[in-house]
Amino acid sequence: MGQILYQLDDNSLTFPQIEHALTEPNGLLALGGDLSPQRLIAAYSQGIFPWYSDNDPFLWWSPDPRAIIAITQLRINRTLRKAINKSPYQITLNQDFTQVIQLCAQAPFRVGGTWILPDMINAYLALHQQGYAHSIEIWHTDELTNKTLVGGLYGVAINGFFSGESMFYTQSNASKFALVALGQLLDSAGITFIDCQLLNPFLEDMGAKEITRDTFLAQQKIAVATPLPTDFWQARTLTLT
Repeated sequence: MGQILYQLDDNSLTFPQIEHALTEPNGLLALGGDLSPQRLIAAYSQGIFPWYSDNDPFLWWSPDPRAIIAITQLRINRTLRKAINKSPYQITLNQDFTQVIQLCAQAPFRVGGTWILPDMINAYLALHQQGYAHSIEIWHTDELTNKTLVGGLYGVAINGFFSGESMFYTQSNASKFALVALGQLLDSAGITFIDCQLLNPFLEDMGAKEITRDTFLAQQKIAVATPLPTDFWQARTLTLT
């Protein structure tokens, strides 16, 4: 029997059961719907995320296996540790979400174009305004005290579950600084992992590993049910240790 790709009901936020996700392409679960904050929150709460290209319908995914970084396994090699000790950057939380997502969309390594399309940018800006999407910014200050955003990341948080969406850098190690800052921030609240969705060489170098979807969903369920302090995502400066 062939696999079925589900069409979402525009009037309902219900997603099909995860076990209905296709094996090819891996994890494709449904199409259609919209990118409203309510639908995005419903999706991420179940370990589902949108990912599509220009001229495609909205596509919703839950791949198997799933890439995560266990906070205890976040890899800081000797070179990165030396860079952190020199403190070349200022690191902030939620101080310029708009610029972070725009620079992620423009990142030069996105061969063939970006999936962070205008509709996606607007959707995650709305999520940020509602307190569900967050950014970490990496700033460089020159001799004239001009401050420039040189790296960062953003993602979606449902209580203690953080799903990373994208990152960028224009100066050495800047995206690594952002990832380490995120890991240390989450660790401060007892959160044990970062959802990376799909594995790539950069994330693997930083300690990401693939786990089965069932294992991921079991961990994700615990994280979603773990509340954070009310001021946890308050905009502020972060310090790496």
